[in-house]
Amino acid sequence: MRVALCPGSFDPPTNGHIDVIERAARHFDSVLAAVIANPSKEPLFPLDVRKSLLMEALAHVDNASVDSFDGLLVDFANARKVSIIIKGLRAVSDYEYELQMAQMNAALTHGLDTLFLPSKPEWSFLSSSLVKQVTKYGGAVDGLVPANVAKALKERFASS
Repeated sequence: MRVALCPGSFDPPTNGHIDVIERAARHFDSVLAAVIANPSKEPLFPLDVRKSLLMEALAHVDNASVDSFDGLLVDFANARKVSIIIKGLRAVSDYEYELQMAQMNAALTHGLDTLFLPSKPEWSFLSSSLVKQVTKYGGAVDGLVPANVAKALKERFASS
């Protein structure tokens, strides 16, 4: 069975994230979206909430599942016997960073490859950081994130 791993912080999941996972799911038997507990970032949503939001947003993708991890991505991939990582790219700046990460992952684990999937033009500007900033200042993010995520963002910023 060909399984692809789509890692990210998903804080919050955007329509760009969902699109990359949906497209990967067309080419692999199974896609595992892995929510990273990144200790170097202060997330807006706790890990369990990010995981839940992503699970709900991907409910329509039959061959997609969601899990979470901390530590090295290569260790997570090895534990699940995954040899392909899928990373979405929005711009050249994403490529430079992701290429370095792909090469490090390949150096740490022989046989772990990264495939880059360019974003669709309609999502090329979209990032979780921008979505959070727009919502924080009262802007609407409907159409940029799944409906459940838009609701969670509104609730989160209404209480702050």
